[in-house]
Amino acid sequence: MLKRLLDNHFKLSEHGTNVRTEIIAGVTTFLTMAYIIFVNPSILSEAGVDYGAVFVATCVAAAIGCLIMGLWANYPIAMAPGMGLNAFFTYGVVLGMGYSWETALGAVFLSGLTFFLLSVFRIREWIINSIPMTLRLGIAAGIGLFLAMIALKNAGIVVDNPATLVSLGDLTQPSALYALGGFFVITALSYLRVTGAVMIGILGVTVLSMLLGHNDYNGVMSMPPSVAPTFMAMDVAGAFNVAMFSVIFAFLFVDLFDTSGTLIGVAHRGGLLDKDGKLPRLGRAMMADSTASMAGAALGTSTTTSYIESASGIAAGGRTGLTAVVVGGLFLISLFFSPLAGSIPAYATAGALLYVASLMAGSLAHADWDDATEAAPVLIAALAMPLTFSIAEGIALGFISYAAIKTLSGRFSDLNPAVIVLAIVFALKFFFLD
Repeated sequence: MLKRLLDNHFKLSEHGTNVRTEIIAGVTTFLTMAYIIFVNPSILSEAGVDYGAVFVATCVAAAIGCLIMGLWANYPIAMAPGMGLNAFFTYGVVLGMGYSWETALGAVFLSGLTFFLLSVFRIREWIINSIPMTLRLGIAAGIGLFLAMIALKNAGIVVDNPATLVSLGDLTQPSALYALGGFFVITALSYLRVTGAVMIGILGVTVLSMLLGHNDYNGVMSMPPSVAPTFMAMDVAGAFNVAMFSVIFAFLFVDLFDTSGTLIGVAHRGGLLDKDGKLPRLGRAMMADSTASMAGAALGTSTTTSYIESASGIAAGGRTGLTAVVVGGLFLISLFFSPLAGSIPAYATAGALLYVASLMAGSLAHADWDDATEAAPVLIAALAMPLTFSIAEGIALGFISYAAIKTLSGRFSDLNPAVIVLAIVFALKFFFLD
């Protein structure tokens, strides 16, 4: 009876799969992305957000996104708070710009609401098609470099220097050695296609540091912490002002293109595109993403988005939303492992951040380096993010440089209205609002 119900709802037979295969695919996907359970609370807690509450918000927001994606959109796409966006939340918006974490959560909620409306009114295709590929590549790489800078800073590998801005830290310190060792192990295991490589690296460094007396053991399982410190704490009114426009836009922009790119890429790999190369039920998938972001903000975490790690589940045979439902269920089970999450030191997650950064920076390989009007904006956007410690500033400078260089080069026709308007808005912000 249960198998028949699952087959009817998820159309398992139609997609050439079965319950066992979907469960295996879900477990595979979860293992490749479960590191977010440890990394997200570690990053957001630096913004002053309660660690235990963020841990619960991370698991529940991921579960909500996965369940909506699986049950409604019927895609094997898993969701969780996004890497890069969580770092921007803490280091860019709160610590960098001086906003409270409550206001930052308000910005996350507004970006999710905007994303939802864009999906409902089907404006998303126009926006996606309006942004040049050059800027998309530069922004993706910039987020990777931003994560790399955070990882190196947290591990003490890169330190501040009044004379040179930054310099090499003391590599003999345990934090630096653990971070580098974790990065080496994760990279090697990933190359060898070991499932859960990132999580193995994080847990391996944590256990080793405990055995050598550099880290405390807090236990493995317990009842979930309270989410009360962050539940509905978002300050939407505080985020609803002109000065926060670039922050809201950054959250929206990155989530929009991250989600669309992940959906199309993973769907293509799984043979889920239709005969015209389009993704059926794209609107449902986008609304699942935006709804999860709004729910995550209400719970107390940064933007929730689709995970490219879902490709691992696709490779294991996942073809329907049942895969995503299994991932969502595993995130709910993870709620009972908060002591383990609390035992993870920052240097254990630094290696994971550095590995994710190396993957994201790979988009630079696809830029047109023979065309200076395309290459320069890529470099500006990519370098601005780590050096200004802000994704929003990197996006803004990328748009301004792209529009200015194209105009001065006599290639104004390469620009579309969306790019021109955004470049002008960002320029006005720098001159009149900063």
